[in-house]
Amino acid sequence: MANAKKKGCKGETIQFPVYVAPIAVAYNLEGVDSLNLSADVVAEIFEGKIKKWNDPKIAKENEGVELPDTDITPVNRSDDSGTSKNFSAYLGEAAPKAWTHEPDDVWPIKGKEAAKGTSGVVDVASSTDGAITYADSSAVGDLGAAKIKAGDGYVSHEEENVARAVENAKRLDGRSEHDIALEIDHEGTDGAYPIVLVSYHIICSAYDKQETVDQVKAFETYVTSEDGQKAAADAAHSTPLPQKLRDEAKAAIDTVKTK
Repeated sequence: MANAKKKGCKGETIQFPVYVAPIAVAYNLEGVDSLNLSADVVAEIFEGKIKKWNDPKIAKENEGVELPDTDITPVNRSDDSGTSKNFSAYLGEAAPKAWTHEPDDVWPIKGKEAAKGTSGVVDVASSTDGAITYADSSAVGDLGAAKIKAGDGYVSHEEENVARAVENAKRLDGRSEHDIALEIDHEGTDGAYPIVLVSYHIICSAYDKQETVDQVKAFETYVTSEDGQKAAADAAHSTPLPQKLRDEAKAAIDTVKTK
């Protein structure tokens, strides 16, 4: 938003959600088709404190599951990544004692298995028995995806559970009416998947030319419409914005004018 101002954005810079995707905690563990994990356990796994899949802390959350005595191989992004930042933010808020790192595009722990890009971490995890990683859920392929503790239960990353998390999200304080930034409840409520990445578009509230205003309005109106959200979901397996957020985004877009 600061860069938009520097590049001549007239009036106010406003933002609104356009893309919502769950971040899956994906794993490769032969013989284990279902896995429950809490934020504390996930944090200790990626910190390297829990080293075996049959560790008592994992076993306690997966009664009746035969967990092998296999080494855990955490796989993180080696490149700057918004997914890393969102995943670290989730761990810091949901497991503050176990995860004390500040959210950042750069993964905070060095010396572990790492790969570039979503496809990189998925490829490494897919070829490594005992591996665990984090990635956009649309890209995990044949890897398993853990159910994550939220409220009193464990929740999968299915569309309705992700939509529930977005619907429950609070708008950040101190913003203008049409500056829509969301705060996902990472600690989670019953039935809401707590690890969600939300991407935004940033536009100006005013432009020099009416032609620019018309183009911005037309494009953003489509992106946030039911048809635009369906196109994104079909292409990238994202979760469509709830109606309330689409309405709020449209109201923000409608305020754009010439200056």
